[in-house]
Amino acid sequence: TYLFSAHMVQHLVLTMVVTPLLIGGTPGWMLRPALRSRAVAAIARRITTGPAAFAIFNVTIVVWHLPPLYNYALTHHPVHIVQHLCFLVASTIMWWPVMSTMPELPRLSYPKQMLYLVLMTLPMSAVAMLITYSGTVLFPPYAAAPRVWELSPLQDQRLGGLVMWIPGGFVFIGVLSVAFFRWVAELERQDRAAEAAQA
Repeated sequence: TYLFSAHMVQHLVLTMVVTPLLIGGTPGWMLRPALRSRAVAAIARRITTGPAAFAIFNVTIVVWHLPPLYNYALTHHPVHIVQHLCFLVASTIMWWPVMSTMPELPRLSYPKQMLYLVLMTLPMSAVAMLITYSGTVLFPPYAAAPRVWELSPLQDQRLGGLVMWIPGGFVFIGVLSVAFFRWVAELERQDRAAEAAQA
């Protein structure tokens, strides 16, 4: 409630740290019973594809950072809780095509993962750029908040935009790098297997 930049760090942790850890720490067998329902399985297959996951996450991020809705969430705590739950759900769906632990809802191939992650940097960067380069305070509740650092509301807003822009992009690029090296390792294993079969 004091610093927009601190709030952006919180959102970054929710979407870029918490949900990958949740997915990585939840084995597929724990989730499999939910897929016994045909309706649940059909919805899960549809929303965990690359295009659907991309759209769900980025629409959620853009909509909740529109000033009217963001300011409303700041001044109404139940709405703020809903906002954070939306971020958790949307980011879980977003990470699924890269981190799936279930063959029923498979990961994208490594080349598609890399394309997906490159594209994922674009909408968040666009939102962050608009916030960073805005010449006016977009979120008035922070302008009225006590100054806990020697930052003006506009400087705080710009710092928050940079937090959203740079570390968020680095996370996607870092995961893309892991996907690239795993893809190279897989190709090398396939080459060795083919050579062994010929021998």
